[in-house]
Amino acid sequence: MPGTNLTRDEAATRAALLDVTSYTVELDLTTSDKTFGSTTTLEFTCREPGASTFADLVDAEVHEITLNGRSLDPATAYADSRIALDDLQADNVLVVRADCTYSHTGEGLHRFVDPADDRVYLYSQFEVPDARRVFTTFEQPDLKSSFTFHVTAPEHWKVVSNSPTPEPVAVEGQSGKAVWRFEPTVRMSTYITAVVAGEYHEVLDTYEGKYGTIPLGHYCRQSLVEHMDTENLVATTKASFEFFEEKFDFPYPFGKYDQLYVPEYNMGAMENAGCVTLRDEYLPRSRQPRSFYEFRTSVITHEMAHMWFGNLVTMKWWDDLWLNESFAEWACYWCEAEATEFTDAWTGFANARKQTGYRADQLPSTHPIAADNVDLHAVEVNFDMITYAKGASVLKQLVAWVGLEPFVAGLRQYFKDHAFGNATFDDLLAALERSSGRELQGWAAEWLQTAGVNTLRPDFELDADGAYSSFRVLQGAAPEQPTLRRHRLGIGLYDEVDGRLVRRDYVEVDVEGESTEVAELVGVRQPALLLLNDEDHAYAKIRLDERSLATAVEGLSRLDDSLARALVWGATWDMTRDAELPARDFVRLVLANIGSETDAWGVTRIPVSAAMAVNLYSDPAGRDQLRAEWEAGLRALLLAAEPGSDHQLTFARSYAAAARSDYALDDVRGILEGTVDIDGLAVDQDLRWALITALAAAGRADDAAIDAELERDRTIEGKEKAAAARVAQPTSEAKAAGWAAILDPATPNETSREMVFSIFRHGQDEVVAPYLEKYLEAADSLIDTLGFHKAATVLEYGFPKALASPALAARVEAWLEGATAPKGALRYVREGLADVRRALAAQQRDAAGA
Repeated sequence: MPGTNLTRDEAATRAALLDVTSYTVELDLTTSDKTFGSTTTLEFTCREPGASTFADLVDAEVHEITLNGRSLDPATAYADSRIALDDLQADNVLVVRADCTYSHTGEGLHRFVDPADDRVYLYSQFEVPDARRVFTTFEQPDLKSSFTFHVTAPEHWKVVSNSPTPEPVAVEGQSGKAVWRFEPTVRMSTYITAVVAGEYHEVLDTYEGKYGTIPLGHYCRQSLVEHMDTENLVATTKASFEFFEEKFDFPYPFGKYDQLYVPEYNMGAMENAGCVTLRDEYLPRSRQPRSFYEFRTSVITHEMAHMWFGNLVTMKWWDDLWLNESFAEWACYWCEAEATEFTDAWTGFANARKQTGYRADQLPSTHPIAADNVDLHAVEVNFDMITYAKGASVLKQLVAWVGLEPFVAGLRQYFKDHAFGNATFDDLLAALERSSGRELQGWAAEWLQTAGVNTLRPDFELDADGAYSSFRVLQGAAPEQPTLRRHRLGIGLYDEVDGRLVRRDYVEVDVEGESTEVAELVGVRQPALLLLNDEDHAYAKIRLDERSLATAVEGLSRLDDSLARALVWGATWDMTRDAELPARDFVRLVLANIGSETDAWGVTRIPVSAAMAVNLYSDPAGRDQLRAEWEAGLRALLLAAEPGSDHQLTFARSYAAAARSDYALDDVRGILEGTVDIDGLAVDQDLRWALITALAAAGRADDAAIDAELERDRTIEGKEKAAAARVAQPTSEAKAAGWAAILDPATPNETSREMVFSIFRHGQDEVVAPYLEKYLEAADSLIDTLGFHKAATVLEYGFPKALASPALAARVEAWLEGATAPKGALRYVREGLADVRRALAAQQRDAAGA
């Protein structure tokens, strides 16, 4: 629908014209299982009486529109998701009565029926522009208002919104129905309002903090009650509140704080004011490694940081979306490291999250952190890991640049100056300049208004005694993104001490331009390992000199510091992706050292990179041999791992995914059936699905075997895992059925997602080959037929890059020359092509050897 777009200019015009006094939103969730009743009373003022504007409402059947007591004909006033409003007065009242549609795509008001017990669950998801799928709005962040929700629902349901939950009142004459009349909210943007309703399980608690009492609520589906580890969730919530209230020096602004774990969620979580929704996969039914809980903690702290940065003070327009997300991303790791058990959170950030930023910044779709979001379509496309991971990395660099204390002082003033209002990045920058005394406009221009990642290399000469006679840091950039930036950089020198690699010296310098001399290192003896960006202040790829690389390959596990190891892991992975290090060398580095890695994210994420090196970056002529080496190495790691450890669980999953030989596949079946016993390894339901999917991908588990497992696990998770296992099978029938389901709008979003991740596998070239053309054909229409979120998942992860070859690259290049697909679809096709080109370069490097 063309009317679902909104331009920045249109929003600015509307904001200059209107102030929104209040919304009263009446929702009736008892009318049917397809639609719900929505009546909105919207009070607003107009600075130019007689002027015209429009309100927003998507996918609705409008029954009645009244503006200032004057009836408007829905047939003419409502078109293209907009309600035309003419002849405005100084004070206006708009009333719209409509039926709106439940979604199954995680947008608007999502409706889910739990197959475990047939209970019904609803939740709203409004960011970026989807409140207008539930009630009539002025859908832009700078038209803040107070919202009063009245919700009619079955009387046995729980109903939660931004304001504290009132006692329900029975609906007179309608047995079994009740209405929840919520108090008006403080002023907020439409996109952070929320309604969650259904047969949720509820646990209540309170936080007693420096500013008083905050009621807490935790909610989940009834079928997940036994898996909601409420004690841990409450402890994390309270620790985070204490941290942020102290650091921000501003009371929590929204009265109460509920966290609701909801099904079939597109994202990790959403910062609805006082009513946070999170994906209920964060309540695992099976054993998970420590990295899972570390990430869950970062999500909880991320959303809480938004209560101040984003909700209390909100961007004027989506140009500053990066600032919302980048700040919450930086703050969540800050909080984790300082206030929770995950004191090494910045190591996990380096090993996992930051890597997603580096990858995104080297794709053809990279863009400045401060993107030019001219309309809502641009916002959707630019909501990516540049926004999150790179933005957080750059804020981390800014903190190093100005100092933590001045940075926090600037934040405190920013919150006080703009509370319950809207602001821009310039407002924040001005506060930081005042608190730090540093000029930051130049810094902002080079870091926020340009794209691309720099590469930093050591360059030096040695004297006769093995000391540096000269030392400089060289900075490079990709030709497409040539900006050279200022970096606050640590340099660590590590030597062997009693069989360990220990830091001997550390210097911190400001790097600028193509070459920066480091006089502090002249005359200093060359170490066994020289590490640029030690302490990980900078956002840049780093390179190891020849001696340092040899030290790392020979014994990375001897390096004492986990963050330093993360930087070496990252450097060697970057070198592999950039075709500077043969894939086989990276794989052998992982096999030799991952068994001793102590960082939780390192343990779980690095084997994923190694598997990619095996299957995508290795020389095709020698790939079978490297696959066999990887498979055997994982088996040895599995058998050597401490019983019950995260290492053991990770290596079991990795071994199953890598299994190709008859011997390994027999192991996988034996672990599943209990004939192969590995001490300490709990073969729980999620691991069972991983094993079955591995067997299915190898042609060793058919539909009957998958159906039998589904009988054991009649949950929504079981249905999703079964769908993924079916499409993993190496048959044309399985791929055809799976692809049809993926493209079917009726397939639930999370089920489709699991299938997309599973369908196009390495080593299944013959049955996957036809799907390049099917993918390219689908790219023309998927966004229109599936909606942006669901289509984006298919387009990003459904590109059959497992088939990487010069012929595939040539075909995609030819298709792009004449393509008429939407911009969002073209972005993902170009990214897939870039991944293929990178793989081909890496394969050539691996073929050339050391």
